[in-house]
Amino acid sequence: MKNKKFTSGFVSIIGRPNVGKSTLLNCIIGEKIVITSDKPQTTRNRIQGIHNIPEGQIVFIDTPGIHAGRSRLNRSMVDAARSAISGVDLLLLVVEATTAPDAELVADILKKVTVPVILVLNKIDLLADKNLVLRKIADWSALYDFKEIVPVSAGRSDGVEHLVTVISTYLPEGHAMFPDDILTDMPEKFIVAEMIREKVFRLTRDEVPYSTAVVVESFVERENGVIAISAAIMLERDTQKGIIIGKKGEMLKKIGSQARTDIERLLDTRIFLELFVKVVENWSERPSKLIELGYE
Repeated sequence: MKNKKFTSGFVSIIGRPNVGKSTLLNCIIGEKIVITSDKPQTTRNRIQGIHNIPEGQIVFIDTPGIHAGRSRLNRSMVDAARSAISGVDLLLLVVEATTAPDAELVADILKKVTVPVILVLNKIDLLADKNLVLRKIADWSALYDFKEIVPVSAGRSDGVEHLVTVISTYLPEGHAMFPDDILTDMPEKFIVAEMIREKVFRLTRDEVPYSTAVVVESFVERENGVIAISAAIMLERDTQKGIIIGKKGEMLKKIGSQARTDIERLLDTRIFLELFVKVVENWSERPSKLIELGYE
């Protein structure tokens, strides 16, 4: 029996904010490597997730949601998403099943694309009438010559395994680009910082998360195996400090407690987490800060 060819390639996950791109990547990888929340524009960087399959390896690139960026930070996020469209072997355009087909997005993003594009119709569990799925597929098909349209519910892991199988059929013959025991090429310090930022997104008021960055300032393994982490939650205005810290420090404690649970699961060891708040006026508009934080 002839051996199957080994295939590998880069696959970018693109789409509007809050359609479930990061949830989809986490579901495929089987571990939480990208933060999620119900607020749009949670992802700020291009993040690679590595998924090994029989006779193949898929390197996924999660991207910020494509939106009308107003601040310098938001414009950098959109630039990161657009740059991920080129230099890959396949695109996944993720859309929400409950929304109308987005002709503007298709015209804007896919007009010069030469690689295959698979439409991922996400959140199908939110459709009251399952017959609507076929109608949605037909409506999207009228906008672009998608190679495949795959309905999924990433939050429930429905249809995701089938999606991976479909993706693998469009990858070129190649070799493994990463060792088979790693899930992402992002440093542990970056993922730890993102997990803390996720808790800020989930626990604080709407106006604070978008002005927040997290910087891991020390990451030291002690002799007893405990990893001591010190991280700064960076804000843009003094008036935001009270929201993050909370009455008698309760909010900061809650952020730290919830983040610690995820970080210990990630690192598979006990951690000591110290959080503090730092104000850097208008950091999201300062090029030097955006470069320092990896957003430009």
